[in-house]
Amino acid sequence: MKRRDLLLASAGLAFAGGASATARGDTVAWPDGVTLLDGGAWAPKPGHAQVIVRWATWCGFCRRHNAHVNALLRSLPADAPLQVLGVAADRDPEAVRRHVRAEGYTFPVTLDAAGFAALSPRRVIPLTITVDRQGRLREIIPGEMAEADVMALADLAR
Repeated sequence: MKRRDLLLASAGLAFAGGASATARGDTVAWPDGVTLLDGGAWAPKPGHAQVIVRWATWCGFCRRHNAHVNALLRSLPADAPLQVLGVAADRDPEAVRRHVRAEGYTFPVTLDAAGFAALSPRRVIPLTITVDRQGRLREIIPGEMAEADVMALADLAR
């Protein structure tokens, strides 16, 4: 088994049809549950698109990027079929909680333990992963995105 397949399998995250199927258009098989910083659970809702953002508290690019993600969420109606999940690369949950409060992030956040980094071999942050309403991998976007580009992610809800 390839190292990447082992990482995916150990993280509980794979793609339908096998752990090595990582191409655009593949159906994402999510973990059974993701524990959020507030102790709640996150899971993809059927018929909803997902935007997963991997970031870190010490990353200035992430701070600007996540501000755009917050603006995206504020621009959508409450019942829009789009979910956002922040995946903090940090290891200290209390430091992440403080950062989330200080920055006013309104999206749910988990630590990287859920294995979302396994979706891409790239370790750049921020890293934005989009999944369409049918549960298929759309894009893996490395680096900071411009506000207009983040706002265009609202199209995933259509």
